[in-house]
Amino acid sequence: MKIWVNEQIDPSGIIYSCIACCNEQQAQECHESFKNNLTDTQKEEGWKARLRTVESWNEVPVSALKLN
Repeated sequence: MKIWVNEQIDPSGIIYSCIACCNEQQAQECHESFKNNLTDTQKEEGWKARLRTVESWNEVPVSALKLN
């Protein structure tokens, strides 16, 4: 199983927002939204939008919104 994890990460490395799902297209759309919602100021400060995959729900951050 492949699970797509979208994360918005603040400059100190703390996950600010996280959504996980099994649908690649939905994950890509979410990632674009996460990137587009970062302001220029946030980007300059070091905020990041990251998309990664994991193989188990146990590897998804606890605070994530989990979509099946």
